[in-house]
Amino acid sequence: MKRLLKMLFFVVLIAFVLIQFYPKSNNNISTTSSGNEIEKIHAVPNEVMNILKTSCYDCHSNNTFYPWYANLQPVSMWLSNHVEEGKDELNFSEFGSYSLRRQYKKLKEMDEQITEDEMPLESYTLIHKKASLDKDQKELISGWVRALRDSFKTNYPEDSLKRKNK
Repeated sequence: MKRLLKMLFFVVLIAFVLIQFYPKSNNNISTTSSGNEIEKIHAVPNEVMNILKTSCYDCHSNNTFYPWYANLQPVSMWLSNHVEEGKDELNFSEFGSYSLRRQYKKLKEMDEQITEDEMPLESYTLIHKKASLDKDQKELISGWVRALRDSFKTNYPEDSLKRKNK
């Protein structure tokens, strides 16, 4: 039995070492602006922007700051996948490239997920304590999102913001 455990340990160790050679695909920090960043196309108060950068941008922008352990596989694969899924759902760096309808919808979803404590993810805030949102921060973001959505309603025709029911 001891021999089997020892052999299993070496197999796992060798697999761990070999997987380190698997290429890492990180969401590198962008040094250039695309002009589509949310703060370039909408007025984002500094307080709200600071909260978004602290609590959201690692997964929902082109600017992810990776911890040291992100260089280890399989953690790197998991984080890369997680960030890609987050960016596919909402990317603050590309927000201006979204249609008005999509921007309007994403703002609504953002408000819902924050007020219902679905975002930021608990698995993220467990390690990144500063990313946790308190009641005041949630209300601040929610108020900004609702005001921005109201400005959409005022400035754009309703059919450009909502999909028609068939």
